[in-house]
Amino acid sequence: MVFVVGKHKKPLMPCSEKRARLLLERGRAVIHRKEPFTIRIKDRTVKESNLQPLRLKLDPGSKVTGVAILENDSKAIWLGEIHHKTNIKKNLENRRAIRRNRRNRKTRYRQARFLNRRKPKGWLPPSLRARVNQTTNFVTRIRNLLPITTISTEHVKFDTQLTQNPDIKGIEYQQGELFGYEVREYLLEKWGRKCAYCGKENVPLEIEHLIPKSRGGSDRVSNLTIACHECNQKKGNMTAEEFNHPEIQTQAKKPLKDAAMLNTTRWTLYNNLKETGLPIECGTGARTKKQRLERGLPKTHYYDACCVGASTPDNITIDTEYISVWVAKGRGNRQMCRTDKYGFPKSYRRNQKQYFGFQTGDIVKADIPKGKYQGNFVGRVIIRSSGNFDIKDSMNKYICQGIPWKYIHLIQRNFGWQCQMERILI
Repeated sequence: MVFVVGKHKKPLMPCSEKRARLLLERGRAVIHRKEPFTIRIKDRTVKESNLQPLRLKLDPGSKVTGVAILENDSKAIWLGEIHHKTNIKKNLENRRAIRRNRRNRKTRYRQARFLNRRKPKGWLPPSLRARVNQTTNFVTRIRNLLPITTISTEHVKFDTQLTQNPDIKGIEYQQGELFGYEVREYLLEKWGRKCAYCGKENVPLEIEHLIPKSRGGSDRVSNLTIACHECNQKKGNMTAEEFNHPEIQTQAKKPLKDAAMLNTTRWTLYNNLKETGLPIECGTGARTKKQRLERGLPKTHYYDACCVGASTPDNITIDTEYISVWVAKGRGNRQMCRTDKYGFPKSYRRNQKQYFGFQTGDIVKADIPKGKYQGNFVGRVIIRSSGNFDIKDSMNKYICQGIPWKYIHLIQRNFGWQCQMERILI
């Protein structure tokens, strides 16, 4: 699908690639954006168009968030993934190491400030806050390209009380249709969806007790793992240590970091989505999995997004062959001090983002008349203060290097994302 906006830049219903090509050839439309590809119709407004209700569905994840847009709650017209930045914590630690190193050298002492600061209410670590902000930023941008009317999101990944004590009584949803799905989904995520003993994947997996119940083992999640049928039968009445897998018991006690991350950020994300003014529907991870299995869809982030919430119909039509992958790139680097491989300062970056009218990450076109790289190239530019720039393609590979800026023409400014298309898994 190609995004379409009216002559007043208000979102309209998307169209096919063929129809977009015809509109451009006949002069009725112009290219509005390169990434994601969007056209603007010159002779149509929102009032003159027949808009269908579109539901935006989100499957939040610690590294990848699945996205699906359904028309009339039944036809998936757009599928996508949001790839979050995962190096934020590492970058902060590197900057902290440089500050501490500077305090220990014979330079101007920078007094530590950790005693005069307080965390405000609702504070989140920068790595978690970034994931929430990236998802919120995506929702804002996609609403400028599509007439979204409703939002559905997976509000809670796991119920920690239920996973710690499956025998708890008096909880209504435990006795309903989702009974057993919370613990199973937790174990699948924790053990990587493969047998804990032999490592087999894409086979039926069974819940298995590390210490058998016949020998005093409990149903607590720290005593559970997943195994294939062969390993489960072979292990029999032995413990994991007797089965020559003592490391399994140690790994079982480790916390599920990604699940804790999602549980920490779910309310912040929900409140941010609520500020859009659109109706919000919430669902659990167990419901998402149950509905995906009932509809026979593969395990992917975008198919999980299709099955979020109680509004999921019995039959979902997939009306697209590609998914749109949005990779969070940011708009620059805040670390001014450059270090060598040992962590010692070697140079300082200038406090300037643009050179000769270009910024790193801009989509550009290079018309090179002669030399080694003679020809036309389109990609993302990497700037230098000398005026000789590099250009990379969508796979982050160098197309040409050391190109004078006068041969380069701007197509689209860097907006913090890199978009690319991939075929869906059928």
